[in-house]
Order: sequence, then C-alpha cells, then structure tokens
Amino acid sequence: MNGFVYILKCSDGSFYTGSTKNIEQRIWQHQNGQGANYTRKRLPIELVYVEHCFRIDDAYIREGQIKGWSKKKKQALINDNITALSEYSNCQNQSHYKNNPENN
Repeated sequence: MNGFVYILKCSDGSFYTGSTKNIEQRIWQHQNGQGANYTRKRLPIELVYVEHCFRIDDAYIREGQIKGWSKKKKQALINDNITALSEYSNCQNQSHYKNNPENN
C-alpha cells in the first residue's frame, strides 16, 4: 500500500515530520487539532513537503531518517536545494573535516 512522508511548518516556525497512508485526511487532522500533540500546540500548520513512497513501511523508514536531520537540512529538502542538501549531509564534526589542519 502506498504511503507518504510529509513535513509541516508550524506556527512557531518549527517543522514536524510524519508519515501516513492518506495525506489529505492526515493534514486535515493536524489542521483541526486531531493530529499529533506537537502540532496541536502549534496551529496553524502548513504543508511544505510531501514525498510519495510505494510502500507505507518505506514511508515510516524515510520519516525516521528525516526526523534525525537538522532544520537546515530539512529546509534544503523542502526547497529542493540539492547542493545544500548534499553539504548538510556531510559530517559536521570538526574532527572529520577534510580541510581541518589538525587532520593533515
């Protein structure tokens, strides 16, 4: 069964990532205070990203992946900014930077 991963922008500027089988119904639930506790406290919400998956379990996996991302990386995904998305995918730990003089 098909599934969807989505990102909502909340009234406080934060993002909420979720997954569902029925995107229209789920967005309606969020907007009407019947969604997650997180969005219920931050209404109104705005749907800013949707990704279709052919299987709902793939949507759940993708949701977990995106939830672990920084806000900047989520923003790059929303804006379809492949360059920034790639940049934010690199390790941000100073000890792993290729150009770190301590590692040369």
